Amino acid sequence: MAELLNLNRLAYFTTVMETGSFTTAADRLGVAKAVVSHQIGKLEEELGATLLRRTTRRVTPTEEGRLFYDRAVIILREAEAAYGEISQGAIEPVGMLRLTAPLDYGTRMVAPVMAAYLKAYPQMRVEAIFDDAVSNLVDEQIDLGIRVGWLTDSSNQARRLGTIRQIVVASPAFAAGLPRNVDPGQARALAWVGNSQLRGIGQWLFSRNDETVLTELNPVVVCDKSPAAYACVLAGIGLGIFPDYAVDEDIAAGRLVRIFADWTLPTGGIHAVFPPARFRPAKVRAFVDLLAAAEKRRSRGIAVV
Repeated sequence: MAELLNLNRLAYFTTVMETGSFTTAADRLGVAKAVVSHQIGKLEEELGATLLRRTTRRVTPTEEGRLFYDRAVIILREAEAAYGEISQGAIEPVGMLRLTAPLDYGTRMVAPVMAAYLKAYPQMRVEAIFDDAVSNLVDEQIDLGIRVGWLTDSSNQARRLGTIRQIVVASPAFAAGLPRNVDPGQARALAWVGNSQLRGIGQWLFSRNDETVLTELNPVVVCDKSPAAYACVLAGIGLGIFPDYAVDEDIAAGRLVRIFADWTLPTGGIHAVFPPARFRPAKVRAFVDLLAAAEKRRSRGIAVV
């Protein structure tokens, strides 16, 4: 069966059919006449049928040869189209890009980059999954995952795009009711808003110069999505910890107040994560490059796009 899929032999046969000559076919293909004759002989042997009648003056197809030619032309055309699509996709973005990102980062950072991406590559389409739950890229056939925080899955390939600072914030009304000079040592006694999708953060390490405080928080509300937790903090329910990209604008506008401002939390990363593969499609490379550029602008306080 594998021999029946030899596309070279199909190409030799169809070229002879179209030129009516082994010599002319060999010239067109850039090979010796003996090679064409040998390959077509092997093809007839594999099929168990005579495809061409040869005389000293001409080559004519048998009935089986005409039927096989009709099918062979279609096979070669489809193979050429498939090769062209895949090889073109390695050069410039074409087709559908499936990506996933955390909900807050997706809405604030990925969506504007998607707009720029589709403008630059109008032949592209994007399917975006914005969810705080971490998707399995292979099982869900996702081309690109954006991870914010800390990577835990070593089976995927990754590229670091930027860095996030974690910031403690509260509404102005809630902040006004906090003790004066409140610090992380008092954190357990305060009301917090938690996010159940964020794993491995039961304890937080605050640092200031050479001083550190390791503390557990006391959530009075736990939400299952980052925007929901953010809304609860804005409503004055309690303190929350969010990445800088999520709170910078609201802090500047006075809608949120930074708490423990002279303390820092561990920084995290923003990574593009890819399923294991030897080659990365152009559609993925182009999107990641745009997002990396947007992250660089954000780190400098410049508009994302």
